[in-house]
Amino acid sequence: MNMTSLEDGLALLAIGMGFVLAFLVLLIIGMNIMSKVVLWLNKLFPEAVEEVKSTVKKAASNVDEAIAVAIAAIMARKN
Repeated sequence: MNMTSLEDGLALLAIGMGFVLAFLVLLIIGMNIMSKVVLWLNKLFPEAVEEVKSTVKKAASNVDEAIAVAIAAIMARKN
């Protein structure tokens, strides 16, 4: 095995990993900048928040019915 091949392989490995690291660092920096821009734009153009009013449904009766149906199905299966 030639040492030059090993050296070339290690150099190629270092260059490839360097490019990936540089890309990831630039990606993080870009994401942080975009986050700041979006926060700034949200201050300039705020969105209206709609309140959703929902009525509270009586869930206890549905649960009681479901339990009764399950017990009836188990009793019918046993007999």
